[in-house]
Amino acid sequence: MSTPSNRRFNVAVVGATGAVGEVMLSILAERDFPAASVVALASERSAGSTVQFRDQDLVVQDLATFDPAGIDIALFSAGGETSKQYAPEFAAAGAVVIDNSSAFRYDDDVPLVVSEVNPEQVKSRPRGIIANPNCSTMQMLVALAPLHRRYGIERINVATYQSVSGAGRTAMEELGKQTAQLLGFQDIDPQKFPVQIAFNLIPHIDSFLDNGFTKEEMKLVWETRKILGDDSIQVNPTAVRVPVFYGHSEAVAIETREKVTAEEARALLASAPGVEVVDERRAGGYPTPVTHASGKDAVYVGRIREDISHPRGLNLWIVSDNIRKGAALNAVQLAELVAAEG
Repeated sequence: MSTPSNRRFNVAVVGATGAVGEVMLSILAERDFPAASVVALASERSAGSTVQFRDQDLVVQDLATFDPAGIDIALFSAGGETSKQYAPEFAAAGAVVIDNSSAFRYDDDVPLVVSEVNPEQVKSRPRGIIANPNCSTMQMLVALAPLHRRYGIERINVATYQSVSGAGRTAMEELGKQTAQLLGFQDIDPQKFPVQIAFNLIPHIDSFLDNGFTKEEMKLVWETRKILGDDSIQVNPTAVRVPVFYGHSEAVAIETREKVTAEEARALLASAPGVEVVDERRAGGYPTPVTHASGKDAVYVGRIREDISHPRGLNLWIVSDNIRKGAALNAVQLAELVAAEG
């Protein structure tokens, strides 16, 4: 991309050795982000290791001792506690912080932005911090925002089927290890998840709250309303962890203020930014996390059909790579919006 002044930016990637951080570095290179320099940062235990950026090995530096002076844009993906401690320091030193954790998402003075939905909000950053939404909210709203703006959404029922990569590298390792053990007729000992994840489904992501929902489920409620700027939207979520490595899937049923037919929705979504419609009534004519989403940038939508139980209801199946679009890509897209300001 080019900026109005052709300026180049000093970029820091915090959490560079993690699954999302590594993809952030690759996407910065793929999209030819106008970086004058890129610094890889992580915790002390990872300092001294190397990560790949373009054709060079970056030596990972210790976040705790790093001086943020001179950094223009900092991409954070190192967990909420790390963001709470260090993101304000980077912002105070003059950097625009794009944070992938939940540390600032619900603060009124921090914009929560999906690049295809509310990009104008990146400029409203009084604290110098922009929040990246949760991965499941991200993909859902890329698909639902065009429908909401045209027809008005009153209610969303959503069941998410979330891959283990959303829980980090140790979760992926546990799925792989358990799968091999079970196929070898060995006993397993769950460590990352409370119960077996291989060949199983777990209707529990994040901690339980007093209302019986989990925090992961309530993120869909809170973030949907903030991003769309409409507190009247009702959201009823269930979040499920599934034995898939990459790619979240969502079964979504919406109720709209104005009637929308499947054909109208299909046409609207086909022209929506960031969306690819895969919706044929045949075997394989729908998106799945493995065959479509994994390693790709788009949000895929299929199984578009009118709700036979509600006069203004519509059903959709939404799939996306949770590490790319659900985290790393959107962060880089927000950085591009910042860079475009010059």
